[in-house]
Amino acid sequence: MQKALRFIMLLSACIVTYHAFAQTPKPDSYGPKTFLVENRWTAIVAAYAPEINAIDQAFAKLSEAKIEQTLTIKGVKYQLGHYKGEPVVIFTTGVSVPNAAMTMQMALDYFPIERVVMMGIAGAVNPEFHPGDIAVPERWYFHDESVYVNSDPQAEGKFILPDYYEAALASYKQRQTQDPHAPAYENYGFIHPEEMAVVKDGWDSPQQMPYFTATPQLIALAHQAVNTIDPIKMPSGHPINIKIGGNGVTGSVFLDNAQYRQWLQRVYKAQVTEMESAAVAQVCFVNDVDWLVIRSISDLAGGQQGKNVENVFDGIASGTGTKLLLGILDQIVLAEAKP
Repeated sequence: MQKALRFIMLLSACIVTYHAFAQTPKPDSYGPKTFLVENRWTAIVAAYAPEINAIDQAFAKLSEAKIEQTLTIKGVKYQLGHYKGEPVVIFTTGVSVPNAAMTMQMALDYFPIERVVMMGIAGAVNPEFHPGDIAVPERWYFHDESVYVNSDPQAEGKFILPDYYEAALASYKQRQTQDPHAPAYENYGFIHPEEMAVVKDGWDSPQQMPYFTATPQLIALAHQAVNTIDPIKMPSGHPINIKIGGNGVTGSVFLDNAQYRQWLQRVYKAQVTEMESAAVAQVCFVNDVDWLVIRSISDLAGGQQGKNVENVFDGIASGTGTKLLLGILDQIVLAEAKP
C-alpha cells in the first residue's frame, strides 16, 4: 500500500512538472509586438487639456482631417484617424516626466508609430520670447536630475560631494572640450546637476546622455513649414516669433523663479522649460522612433513682474503652436508622397 501511495505521489509530481514546463512560453513569445504595416503612423502628442483641445478643434475644422476611432487603454484616450491621408494617433501623455515616459512607451507598444510630433506650452527661458511665441528646440535636456548635498563645514561656499559625483564631474568637464552642446555645469546652491543614464538595444551597459537630439529630417520640415504657412499671429493681430533650434529643458517642476531661470540660461543655454519633452525624446531615442517637439510660450518662467500668467495664455499659446503643428504635418504628408 505504501509503495502504491509513493508511486501515485511521484506520478502526480511528474504530471505537475510536465504541465508547468508545457505552459512556459517560448522565449520568442516575449517582447513588443511587431507591426507589419507599410504606412506607419504619425503620433500627435500633447500633455494636457488646453493643448489637446486646440489640436482637436483644429482637426474638427479641416475636411481632410478625420478621427475615425477612439480607444481608451489603461485610462488613456487614443484618437485614431487620418490627416490628408496620413494615418495618425492623437493622445495626451499627462503632465510631468513619469506620465510622459509611461504613456509614450505605451503608445509605441500599442500602435505602429513611425514618428512623434509633440506640441504644447512652455515657460520662456530666452528673454526674447513673449507669450504666443514658438520654440522648436533641436536638443532637450533634463535640468533637475541632480545630487542634493551638504555644505562643507570646513570651507565656506563649498559642498561635500560623493566620490561618484566628483568622478562624473571630471567626465562632464572633459566632454565640454569635445561637444559644443554639452552643458556648462555649475551647482545651484546645494543642488548639483548630473545626467540621465540610458540604455538601448545594442548597448552593453547604460550610458550617460546629456541631451537628446530631435530627428534632423523633422527639424528640416519645421523650417520648410515656417517658410510656407501664413504668418502666425496672436488674437490681437500681433505677429509671433518662431525660433527653430537651440535647447529646451525638462524637469518635474513648474518653474516660476527668476534666479533659477538665469541658471538654466547659463548652464543649458535653454530657450524654454517645461515638464515632458525630454522624457518623450528619451523614449523615442531608445525605440529608434523619429521625433520633434513644438513648444509655444505661455509664460516667462519667473522672469515676469508679479504673478505668473500661464493660466491666461495656455489656451492662446496652444492655438499658435497648433498652427505650426499643422504646417509641419503638411510637410510630412508631402515628404511621404515623394517616391
